[in-house]
Amino acid sequence: MLVESPPEQRAETAPAPPTRRAVRAFGLLLAVAILVLVALASIAIGAKELSLGQVWHGLFEDSGTYGDVVVAERLSRTVLGLLAGAALGLAGAVLQALTRNPLADPGLLGINAGASAAVVTAITYFGVTSLSGYVWFAFFGAAAVGALVWFLGGSRGATPVRLALAGTAISAALYGYLQAVMIMDEAALGKMRFWTVGSLSSATDSTITQVLPFLLTGTVLALALARPLNAMAMGDDTAKALGADLNRTRALSMLAATVLCGAATAACGPIVFVGLMVPHVVRSFTGPDLRWILPYAAILSPVLLLGADVIGRIVARPSELQVGIVTAILGGPVFIFLVRRRRTAQL
Repeated sequence: MLVESPPEQRAETAPAPPTRRAVRAFGLLLAVAILVLVALASIAIGAKELSLGQVWHGLFEDSGTYGDVVVAERLSRTVLGLLAGAALGLAGAVLQALTRNPLADPGLLGINAGASAAVVTAITYFGVTSLSGYVWFAFFGAAAVGALVWFLGGSRGATPVRLALAGTAISAALYGYLQAVMIMDEAALGKMRFWTVGSLSSATDSTITQVLPFLLTGTVLALALARPLNAMAMGDDTAKALGADLNRTRALSMLAATVLCGAATAACGPIVFVGLMVPHVVRSFTGPDLRWILPYAAILSPVLLLGADVIGRIVARPSELQVGIVTAILGGPVFIFLVRRRRTAQL
């Protein structure tokens, strides 16, 4: 005769449902797997058609034609896409938390405009023509604008609204300067036209080496800010009660976003919507906890950037469409959808 177990015993032996932390961790591993697949596709697919055997040969055996195409071009391009994508995603997530605006992106604080204006100045007035030369102008232009926005936003008394207004005003002024210089100087227009759309095609080992220390520093700083930014999301008074230093957190957040976005823009040009779309989408399934948003954004943003770059190589063969154009085409409709959904939710 079978004896039925009491309800208490059945409850103890039944498998426990997966916790939200376990689901998030599994999702993070899945995101890493997707990133690996996209990175492999970036190496295997290009404007010049190569078979998988030729790609393998170029990676591990050949130092001739295939090696030049795969290693010297595609591999460096893929590595830069991984680094720049992670930087833009982290910068966007930090700025959205700092400004408490889920539609904020690195361009909101004028960082992209600062880098672009600095490169125009370098090309027009200093005769700088090589990437290794103007990459530093772009970085310091972004850093200078970040510091100016922090000062105009009130420095220690800075608020999210003041920072956003200061960044918007400076962006408008700098883009006006940029357009004026490019219109008056045809040589500058020709040299800048390729860079301003945002591209990974000029990636080299030298470029990666120059921006890598800044990207690593910004990444570590951004990840370290997850807890204090979580506290600030609950309001200034609650954050103070929890022991968060509001002024220091805002200053370090501005610094992290400036370093990350400035270095990425210096290497690739201004690439839009990556820092907006990915953190916003990630937040929909991780919740508001930045301890999860930041790692997810750092992994999925390169997926978007490299995926857009691969699309650009395919649709315009034997030429290619620059990644900044592809992300703008993809990001425009997504941004409109997000704005409309946010407006509907508020009604």
